[in-house]
Amino acid sequence: MNHPNWNADRLAYLDPSGIRKVFDLAKNLKNPVNLSIGQPDFQVPDIVRQKAVDSIQNHANGYTVTQGIDAARDALKIREGIQHLQDRELILTSGTSGGLVLALLATINPGDEVILFDPWFALYPNMIRLAGGTPVTVDTYPDFDLPLDRIGKAITAKTKAILLNNSGNPSGRVYPKGQVEALANLAKENGVLLISDEIYSSFTYDTEFVSPVCFNPDTLVVSGLGKSYGFTGWRVGFAHGPRDIIQQMIKLQQFIYVCTPTPAQHAIPAALECDISPLIKNYQAKRDYLSDRLQSAFPHKKPEGAFYLFLPVPKGWTGSQFVAEAIRRELLIIPGNVFGEKDTHFRVSYAASQATLEKGADILLELAQLAPG
Repeated sequence: MNHPNWNADRLAYLDPSGIRKVFDLAKNLKNPVNLSIGQPDFQVPDIVRQKAVDSIQNHANGYTVTQGIDAARDALKIREGIQHLQDRELILTSGTSGGLVLALLATINPGDEVILFDPWFALYPNMIRLAGGTPVTVDTYPDFDLPLDRIGKAITAKTKAILLNNSGNPSGRVYPKGQVEALANLAKENGVLLISDEIYSSFTYDTEFVSPVCFNPDTLVVSGLGKSYGFTGWRVGFAHGPRDIIQQMIKLQQFIYVCTPTPAQHAIPAALECDISPLIKNYQAKRDYLSDRLQSAFPHKKPEGAFYLFLPVPKGWTGSQFVAEAIRRELLIIPGNVFGEKDTHFRVSYAASQATLEKGADILLELAQLAPG
């Protein structure tokens, strides 16, 4: 029995996940070639898994303090270079998504505007609406640079925050230092909170990652360790920023997530001691292979980070049409309209085995020769 009057009004503003729709289309496929998953294909380092197991065996299975255990937080403060900053605080969260939910609920009032850049991470608009805010889109096509003039024009008296994703999902863009500095200063000059989602900051290949916190000390950084160390299911995120905002996020977490999973917290210091540079180099090689193989059929600027290609569809296709045809050929990719207002691109994840990348590239090149319909 349906009870439509029992549903909260806020749910009407939330769009179902477009990525989940792709999975629904593909659920009957027998041997899918999966280039859709935003999840690393490497294993968690042995020492990190062992630390989590040790925590369980040593009966460290109850709640921790809401902000997270000191050993994990201190190690992250050192990694983030904020250990000596008295006016910044750090909280462990239930994944990066959990950190973003806390950040938006702690800062956004109904009617506040939040600027985000198209293409964006698929959850951003829904998270903003859930907090009562209004997403304001700034187009970054075709090169996915930060258009400072358009960002400046988008700022109004209602603008509360700007939400930046660097390295970008789905674009793979790593913003140059000059663009990051200009955005940080623009936010500071206008009294707007800059929220920097840095979950893919470890995955940078051709350029140095620069956080806006280097130029604007009021930046709220949200990030996590799941992508970098292969334990996405452990839900290990963190945020650091001005002490008063973090204190409000800690207050909220008490009533929503309580704390980051305890065994995962105990594994954080060991994870931060691991050298993941060979893994990053391997992902750079995956990027080079797939980008170079697809360049002639899908012209694009090689992304500098994350583990995605965001490719234009061939002339005559929409992104949705192209992805539907790919799925009919048992290739899973994501249409670009999941990540923004345009239906002109599709996202490919190269967080997959070399054999899967080769099969996926073969199918994409075959599709590029077809006429739509």
